[in-house]
Amino acid sequence: MKKINTSAYMPTEIEVENIADNKVKISAYPFESGFAVTLAHPLRRLLFSSTVGFAPTAIKIEGVTHEFDSMRGMLEDVALFIINMKSIRFKIRGDEKRVEVNYSFFGAKEIYGRDLSNEFVDIVTPDAYLATINEDAELNFSLIIEKGIGYVPSESIRETTSDDYIALDAFFTPVKKAIYNIENVLVEDNPNYEKVVFTIETDGLISPIQAFKNSLEAMYGQMSVFNGVLDITVASKADSTRGGAEISKLLQTTGELNLSARSFNCLDRAEVKFIGELALMSEFELKNLKNLGKKSLEEIKQVMEDIGYPVGYNFASDVASALKKQIEDLKSEANEG
Repeated sequence: MKKINTSAYMPTEIEVENIADNKVKISAYPFESGFAVTLAHPLRRLLFSSTVGFAPTAIKIEGVTHEFDSMRGMLEDVALFIINMKSIRFKIRGDEKRVEVNYSFFGAKEIYGRDLSNEFVDIVTPDAYLATINEDAELNFSLIIEKGIGYVPSESIRETTSDDYIALDAFFTPVKKAIYNIENVLVEDNPNYEKVVFTIETDGLISPIQAFKNSLEAMYGQMSVFNGVLDITVASKADSTRGGAEISKLLQTTGELNLSARSFNCLDRAEVKFIGELALMSEFELKNLKNLGKKSLEEIKQVMEDIGYPVGYNFASDVASALKKQIEDLKSEANEG
């Protein structure tokens, strides 16, 4: 007789195997039948679509008018040159999201990725081949390199690119490969439990493990929109019992929390001015504020707990909407002043 469960079996085992440079195998088990693919499929999609990378989005080549042109003194035609360019992986130095870089090459030379490294960009694939020019050639070109996620077709990029540039399909993701397999595993006397095995490979910009962590964070972040559904009845009752004086705490500035200078300054730079904004945030949103360290995160969470409105507090939907509106009005008044 089949055992009747009242809750899904919780997987307990995780294994990580380094296969090669920038390539790992991650296994997790045991899952109830059907649960492994339910989790694995969206994680695979997020590996490709949510991991930040860099890519050339437009190119301007001196003496060239379109991608099907050719150039005197260069072995490759322009179309092949562009294909080779897309195989070179860039990383912008510093915090810039977009840079324009200029290159000039003269005389007989084979050009590789390493030759494109400069003060603005690093090259993740230094051995990637770009082009060969002869002794009489002069190759001058400019690249626009941007930071992004996923894939953006040239048609979309063309709308924001000047006419003297050729728009390129932009493959931002540093994830080269992400596949999963579902295997059966035995739990007690049941052979129908499942094991999910991911194989992940990156271009070296980030490690496969970090790419996997990014996809998990993206999944948690997307799912956090449903947090408001959880315990909404309880939250609504709790809000209804609180007086206006207590709710008004949320309209006070974050300066009233007596945070450390580091924590306060981080919130201030992120334009988080009111206590209510912290209560309305999910922990994931707070953790992803720029330059917010672990100690500051824990300090803010503790202070919000102490005043009775922890980060990610489950307000009733009408209360949350009204609070957001009041905070927006206060910010607007401050800006006008």
